[in-house]
Amino acid sequence: MNRKAVEVYARIITSQLKNGTLEKATSIWRQSIVPSLENTKGFQGGYMTSDPNTGKGMVVTLWATQADASAMNSSGQYRESIAQFANLLESAPNLEQLEVMVQV
Repeated sequence: MNRKAVEVYARIITSQLKNGTLEKATSIWRQSIVPSLENTKGFQGGYMTSDPNTGKGMVVTLWATQADASAMNSSGQYRESIAQFANLLESAPNLEQLEVMVQV
């Protein structure tokens, strides 16, 4: 099976939620973050993941171009999104941006 080369970029945010805040964080993501992302240039999809036992979480969003992903990193929209979780996080989240090498 041949796999076509893709130009997709992933923004990966890792975080540690305070104990007992997973439900609230999930609600914020569904009700506020998702609608905001869906209207953002280049957004192609995303995932919010978490270990309910430890509160460790990861958000992966996919972007059409490196420029789109980078624009999100420096936008006010990103800062506003993170601010919604300020009282739920143990520490500041870590953001990385990587090129997707294979998508299946």
